[in-house]
Amino acid sequence: MSKNPKEQPSEKLTGIKLIEVPKTSVGVKAIASALTHIKNEVGVRKGIQLLSKLNQRDGFDCPGCAWPDPDDKRAFLAEYCENGAKAVAEEATKNKVSPMFFSTHSVQELSELSDYEIGKSGRITHPMYLAEGATHYQEISWDNAFQMIGEELNSLNSPDEAIFYTSGRTSNEAAFLYQLFVRQFGTNNLPDCSNMCHESSGVALSQTLGIGKGSVTLDDFNHTDLVIVIGQNPGTNHPRMLAALGETKKNGGKIITINPLPEVGLMNFKDPQNPLKWIGSGQELTDEFLQVKINGDVALLKIILKLMKEKEDAEPNSVFNHQFIKEKTAGLDELLKDLDTYSIDELLPQTGLTIEQIKKTTELIINNDKIIICWAMGLTQHKNGVDNIREVVNILLLKGSIGKKGAGTCPVRGHSNVQGDRTMGIWERPKPAFLDSLEKEFIFKAPRKHGYDVVEAIEAMHQNKAKVFFGMGGNFISATPDTKFTAEALRNCNLTVQVSTKLNRSHLITGKKAIILPCLGRTEKDFQGKNEQFVSVENSMGVVHQSKGTLHPCSSKLLSEPAIVAGIANATLIKSTTNWSKLVSNYDLIRDKIEATIPGFKDYNKRIRIKGGFYLPNNARDNNFTPTKTGKANFSLNKPSEIQLEKNQFIMMTIRTHDQYNTTIYGLDDRYRGILNERRVVMMNPNDVELSGLKKLDLVDLTSHFNNEERVAKGFLVVPYDIPKQCTATYFPEANVLVPLKSKADISNTPASKTVIISIKKQ
Repeated sequence: MSKNPKEQPSEKLTGIKLIEVPKTSVGVKAIASALTHIKNEVGVRKGIQLLSKLNQRDGFDCPGCAWPDPDDKRAFLAEYCENGAKAVAEEATKNKVSPMFFSTHSVQELSELSDYEIGKSGRITHPMYLAEGATHYQEISWDNAFQMIGEELNSLNSPDEAIFYTSGRTSNEAAFLYQLFVRQFGTNNLPDCSNMCHESSGVALSQTLGIGKGSVTLDDFNHTDLVIVIGQNPGTNHPRMLAALGETKKNGGKIITINPLPEVGLMNFKDPQNPLKWIGSGQELTDEFLQVKINGDVALLKIILKLMKEKEDAEPNSVFNHQFIKEKTAGLDELLKDLDTYSIDELLPQTGLTIEQIKKTTELIINNDKIIICWAMGLTQHKNGVDNIREVVNILLLKGSIGKKGAGTCPVRGHSNVQGDRTMGIWERPKPAFLDSLEKEFIFKAPRKHGYDVVEAIEAMHQNKAKVFFGMGGNFISATPDTKFTAEALRNCNLTVQVSTKLNRSHLITGKKAIILPCLGRTEKDFQGKNEQFVSVENSMGVVHQSKGTLHPCSSKLLSEPAIVAGIANATLIKSTTNWSKLVSNYDLIRDKIEATIPGFKDYNKRIRIKGGFYLPNNARDNNFTPTKTGKANFSLNKPSEIQLEKNQFIMMTIRTHDQYNTTIYGLDDRYRGILNERRVVMMNPNDVELSGLKKLDLVDLTSHFNNEERVAKGFLVVPYDIPKQCTATYFPEANVLVPLKSKADISNTPASKTVIISIKKQ
């Protein structure tokens, strides 16, 4: 098996090309890029047919991001984005990873490939098994795979010695069955990708508003006065969001962008659904851009709060919504007293901005009441990630901008059903009421002890406290921080199992034994017996809707994720009273059980057949905050960054390229940042480059510093870039090796992948 996690040597650098950063996003180039990927992976005719069903009511949900579809009319021309088309092309690819492929490629040989090369190998067609000490995977039958997994699980000293990870692509039906199996097995060890991304959002919003989800709908963008996009790059990660922002501008709303990088997608946009707009200068989006330093967000938001308070003190009732505050909130006096302990002069250097810039932005906030604030991992993946989001909520509460049309919170989640997974019970800290419902419906004793989140799971495997790792989708080794440490943890396991569509690095960094279980993709038809099934998912705004694939499976040996869970449950839970085979024979039966155990799913099977689906209850959207400890929306006290850089140190954040979605790498270009044909780069402020004695495209090694520990990543090219001083950016997952596992957000435990302290040394 592979000796090393991915640490690409410098001699593999591919011949970088730097071009001018484009002035506009999407448009003809995005369409051409999407069609090129479709043509190369699927073929033009088949690909066009496939795209015509993407995000349509009678089709399938995009396997990429969770940005919602319009409630009413959808665009036939392109109800998807460039990266959505790439995601479909990757899943429907003609390339196959068959038993013959594995017999001719050793695990060690495959591990020498880049993540991009591994992914391009194609779809896995058969269940595969890597025996202890073996150099090659070999084919295994489904029955034998299930039996082996069941025997390994039942041989553990405790169910808590098994880890059951979930990516965000799993359907509601698969996720519900999966968590039910895991809890009947006897553990709450259900870490998921939320732990690494939006856990800080869930914690902060639950504390302040009583629900760990956002409060706005897509239609709210048509009625808002002001949208603030902070710590997010929708042009690459959620491109369809740009259309919503375009509607905001068309209806007279304003947009503020706050981010360390001036992402082109938020500056100018050409609507791909309107051919008349493919030419010309495009639509300007951002009205005010604040190029904040990495992790300077709380300091910036606190200055804004202080300026709001100053105006309110000078002109009472001119800024704060006192009626809303009195009726719906708690903790205002404590917030105002805390603000008085901070000085703008002390906070300002953390932001990298001028007070004049911040005052212009604050005036927009003061003069508007219907405000939406959107964010992503730029806020969540910091030590004070929870503080970041709670400070966002403070601004909205002062303005009364929660629970009304055109206003509210908008955490923009990644994977297409990451929010649905959590709703279905994929969580290491389940609420007692949910466990009570499971016990009543399925007649078993559910475990009450909290399980491991992602960071804790890695630590448990590293300490030999966990001996089986099961991954329901995803690419765990490439998604997680501290790559070397995580690889060591996985290798300590007796067995690692991956449910996957395509080959990835997690199939090559394994336990003593490893199994790959190939599953149906979102694009493929799902037959259980003679009956075709559909699944359901929840988008980032709480709409549950159906998804039904249109392609014949790429291999007759694939199983659906629900069928895989049922097979493992039958092989493991000898005394289970649940009829797993019956449940998976008709997914309506699974949905009946979801309805019986999870609030908000009344008449599930009826409502899921309504075109467009249905909204789940949302107390914050309804201006009801009774689920919080105070029964009201809570103001909170939050701390700015405490990072102190030494001489010649920088803050590094990991980011994604435009040719990438999460750990899936579609190509080697970052078109919107002008960096082509290379991923091992470090973006630096031009002044920092000069002061460090470096030049453009110098080859350097990066060293991260945390608690007297050092981690090194070799062979990165210096790219002078428009980024604040003492700030740098590198691509994920290449730089994950630099992210310390123990550097994590307070309360949420999310890895602080956006605040890594590094030094840079020329080779």
